[in-house]
Amino acid sequence: MTRQQLLFEALQQRILILDGAMGTQLQQFRFTETDFRGDRFAEFPYSLKGNNDLLSITQPAAVQSVHKAYLEAGADIIETNTFSSTTLGMADYHLEEYVDEINIESAKIAVEVAHSYTDKPRFVAGSIGPTNRTASMSPDVNNPGFRSITFDQLRVAYAQQAKALIKGGVDILLVETIFDTLNAKAALFAIQEVKQELGLDIPVMVSGTITDASGRTLSGQTVEAFLISVSHVPLLSIGLNCALGADQLKPYLRRLAQQTPLAISAHPNAGLPNAFGQYDQDAQTMGQLIQEYVDENLINIVGGCCGTTPAHIQEMVALTKGIRPRPIKL
Repeated sequence: MTRQQLLFEALQQRILILDGAMGTQLQQFRFTETDFRGDRFAEFPYSLKGNNDLLSITQPAAVQSVHKAYLEAGADIIETNTFSSTTLGMADYHLEEYVDEINIESAKIAVEVAHSYTDKPRFVAGSIGPTNRTASMSPDVNNPGFRSITFDQLRVAYAQQAKALIKGGVDILLVETIFDTLNAKAALFAIQEVKQELGLDIPVMVSGTITDASGRTLSGQTVEAFLISVSHVPLLSIGLNCALGADQLKPYLRRLAQQTPLAISAHPNAGLPNAFGQYDQDAQTMGQLIQEYVDENLINIVGGCCGTTPAHIQEMVALTKGIRPRPIKL
């Protein structure tokens, strides 16, 4: 049975558990500028502190330990440490030429760790973030017609990342934290091109972000409009993540689940950030809210975003055990 067949079978049999936050877990190590540089970039002329994706090269053991913690907690799917690993994201650190290596090494680390767990199939999703640019909105309120990036520039950047993640051995590509649907469409277009070029099929997950109580993405779409905008591409799942806690996310998740036969994913934050930007919602409290998703049969894949830990994921594993997933069409 192929990896893809194993994934499809698992998705029809049970609710799959995605891992939790990577960035906030890596922050626990309190790495210094020297740590971020490692030996490889000791003489690099620009600051590298804060570039968590680079840690896959300079501190691979730390990244590996985060993956292991989530797998020990029972996660079925772990994400690569590549949320910002496009040439656009790495330009902030002058590391554009290292994008292929960062993605490939991040994927290899995750794949190696995932394959060491044999009690059940474990899968690796290549994390593709939204970039720090937006194709449909102007960053300058005084010049609403200005765009900091074009669709084609995004397409090229996303294609490079997707190719490198596939080369590193990921099972899934996850286009996540989508605040601008045009960015996502560029990513999906690029992935379709890469699949055609390489002559392979790889499952694609899509996850949007409802930014506030308006119930819309930053680019102004409702969940229904967002779904329609990406439905032209064959998807493994569609879902929502980040910005909101599990309770705030539920009404939008419910609306999404009512509109599509696709698998539904959710990986909310551990509540809303406090005055210091930290997330206080513990595993038990978040678990009670995720239980409501399960009771209403809203999800097929569930995990955590900002502020979540292996304890949060362990709680989700326990409460979904033996529960039949929401019926889907693959």
